[in-house]
Amino acid sequence: MSDLALEPDRLHPTEYWHRLPDGRVQCDLCPRACRMQDGQRGLCFVRAAHDGAVVLTSYGRSSGFCIDPIEKKPLNHFYPGSSVLSFGTAGCNLACKFCQNWDISKSRETDTLAAAAGPRAIADAAAVHGCRSVAFTYNDPIIFHEYAIDVAAACHERGIASVAVTAGYVCAAPRRDFFRHMDAANVDLKAFTEDFYRRLTGASLAPVLETLEYIAHETSTWLELTCLLIPGCNDSAGEIEAMSRWVCERLGPDVPLHFSAFHPDWKMRDIPPTPPATVKEARRIALAQGLHYVYTGNIEDRSGDATQCHACGAVVIQRAWYELEAYALDAGGCCTTCGTPCAGRFDAAPGRWGRRRQPIHLSG
Repeated sequence: MSDLALEPDRLHPTEYWHRLPDGRVQCDLCPRACRMQDGQRGLCFVRAAHDGAVVLTSYGRSSGFCIDPIEKKPLNHFYPGSSVLSFGTAGCNLACKFCQNWDISKSRETDTLAAAAGPRAIADAAAVHGCRSVAFTYNDPIIFHEYAIDVAAACHERGIASVAVTAGYVCAAPRRDFFRHMDAANVDLKAFTEDFYRRLTGASLAPVLETLEYIAHETSTWLELTCLLIPGCNDSAGEIEAMSRWVCERLGPDVPLHFSAFHPDWKMRDIPPTPPATVKEARRIALAQGLHYVYTGNIEDRSGDATQCHACGAVVIQRAWYELEAYALDAGGCCTTCGTPCAGRFDAAPGRWGRRRQPIHLSG
């Protein structure tokens, strides 16, 4: 909890909370259930108690805006080659010791939120720059729930899709509200043991698995998963096999799974980088468990960058990091070799954004 001073003119009402008999308020957005006295902030930093209610302190404020390739989220099956307007706020409702966006997600400085923009301004900017989608990323959009939903609604009015990059640590009611507005999500499945989640994230695995099953079976949101492999922590063959089997059986073989290499950061600078061989072996294990689409990240690996048709084995999309080099899907998203549909969301032709990263300034 934090009792940093609140700025009344920057507070936005929220829905998911209730008052306690002792006068405090409890936030019901995520399983942390932070209980706060007036003036205190929850662990996420951006939700706080004010005048007997829980308010959002980061509505309309961002750590910055940038146009990225959609493959950077990473989303390999959601309008490949297209551009996405990305932004985040500050704070996080997890406490990952290995956070690789810690300067944003662990920020306790309101100066981090220097860029201001309302939902319509963001939708307008995405349209002007030709972005196929807007992504809530860099820190977890669950904690700026109301802002993300309003931005998604404004984007939908302009025909622009909404993307959530999230750890999926959210309670049932706000989860329904949130993903009803999301066209795609990449969920960070950080490990497959409760021990890892407890020790290294300060959270719990079970609610994340509930979120994954909810998205996969009860929404129209396109779902992909990412797992950052940390040497000696979550990279054993047994854990990767168990995770991959669960994904295949409980979510379905068409859900893409990305394994990414760790680099020392935040509070785990004593852990070495993940060897490329470990990431490639994780992909092999996951494919052996029946998953159709498994990728490698943060390493040089043409096979792990490629999308293959699960029926005939033909490469239907070849990537070089975030850039498309070859594309062999027809206008309906089917393999041009055998006609088998590739799972995902595809336009009639791929985008041509490439690997560019373009910071932009918004106001209003």
